[in-house]
Amino acid sequence: MATKAIAKEPKMDVFVWEGTDKKGAKVTGEMRSGNIALVKADLRKQGINPLKVNKKSLPAFGKRKKKITAKDIAIFSRQLATMMSSGVPLVQSFEIIGRGHENPAMQDLVLKVKADVEGGNSLTEALAKHPYYFDSLYCNLVQAGEQAGILEGLLHKIALYKEKIEAIKGKIKKALFYPTAVIVAAFIITAILMIFVIPQFQTLFSSFGADLPALTKMVIALSKIFQDWWWAIFGGIGLTVYGLIEAKKRSLKVQQAMDRLMLKIPIIGDIVTKATVARYARTLSTMFAAGVPLVEAMTTVAGASGNVVYEKAILKIRDEVATGISLQMAMRQSELFANMVVQMVAIGEEAGSLDAMLAKIADFYEQEVDNAVDGLSSLLEPIIMAVLGLIIGTLIVAMYLPIFKMGEVVG
Repeated sequence: MATKAIAKEPKMDVFVWEGTDKKGAKVTGEMRSGNIALVKADLRKQGINPLKVNKKSLPAFGKRKKKITAKDIAIFSRQLATMMSSGVPLVQSFEIIGRGHENPAMQDLVLKVKADVEGGNSLTEALAKHPYYFDSLYCNLVQAGEQAGILEGLLHKIALYKEKIEAIKGKIKKALFYPTAVIVAAFIITAILMIFVIPQFQTLFSSFGADLPALTKMVIALSKIFQDWWWAIFGGIGLTVYGLIEAKKRSLKVQQAMDRLMLKIPIIGDIVTKATVARYARTLSTMFAAGVPLVEAMTTVAGASGNVVYEKAILKIRDEVATGISLQMAMRQSELFANMVVQMVAIGEEAGSLDAMLAKIADFYEQEVDNAVDGLSSLLEPIIMAVLGLIIGTLIVAMYLPIFKMGEVVG
C-alpha cells in the first residue's frame, strides 16, 4: 500500500546553549528552533538567563544521518517506557534518549518531539506531527494512556507490541529469503558457466568436426543466447523486479493480486497467513486492552495487518460488528480465520476477556511462525544443494558427452 505523503515541516536547526537558572547555577542543553533569538526567548520563558547560544555544527562524514527504521522506533518505545517506569520525567527522558542515540536522524526526531512537549503540546500531539514514524495506532494508544493517567503502562504495551511485530516481520523476511537465495544463486552460477565456461568447450568441439549430442547442442545454443543478450537478460530481470515493486506500491489491484498469490504459495503461504493472523490478534489485543472501542480499533487493525486480502476482510468485519454482529461470528463469515481462532475469540467475548484471549492467539501463532521458518530453513538447505548440483551436473554432462563418445570411437 502506498505510503501517505507527509506534510513538510519548517526548517529547524539545533542550537547548543549555556545559561544560568533562577538560583544562579550554570545549566546547558540543546534546543531545536528557527533562529538564535527564538532560542533565547524560549529560555527566558523557562526562567533561564542565556549566556551563550551557538548553532550546532553539522555531523561529521562518518556520522551522516541514517534512515530511521521501525526497529529504531521499537527501541525508542522500550527506552521511554523503561525510563518513565524508573521515575524519570518525560522531557528528561527524551533528552537522555536523544543524546544517547547513535543515529543522528533519530536524535533529531526525538529532540523535535521533546521541543513540542516542552512547548505545551501533549505527547500525543507531539508524536502525531510525525505520522511516518508514529502511526495512528501508536498515537491512539498514547492518547488512551494520557487520558486514563496510565501512560507508563501503555508505553510498556506499545514497546512490547512493537517488539513482537518487528520480530514477526523478521521471520517473514527470513522465510522469503531462502527461496529467493536459491533462485538468485542458481541463476548467477548458470550465467557464469554459460558466458565464460561453455564457450571454451565450444571452441574445442568445433575442431572435432563430428555431430554433437542433442543435450550438448542445446546447452551451446543457450550459451550463445547468454553471450549475445546477457545485458538484455539481466536488465530485463532487474526492470521486471523494479516494475513489480513499483506497481505494488502504486496499484491496489496489483497489490491485491500479489498478496493473494503470496497466501497461495506452498509452505510460504502458510507462514504468511499465520504471521498475518498473529499481527491481527496482537494489534487488536493491544488496542482493546488500552480501552479503544472495538469498532474504532478495527480500522487501525486493518491497516496494520500487512496483507490487502486480510485488510479488506477486517474492514468488512468492522462494519458487521458495528451493526451488532459478534466479532467471532463476523470472523467466521470471512472464512479467513482458522476454527481454533474463532472459537478462542468466542470464549473471550463470553468471558469478557477478549484482550487476553487475543494475546494468547498472538503468542500461539508467533510460535507457529518461528517453528515454520526454522523448519523451512532445514528443508531448503538440502534443496539448495540439490538444485545447484542438478544445474551444474547437467552442464558438466552436456560438455563431456562428446569427449566420452570420442573415447568410445577411438577405443
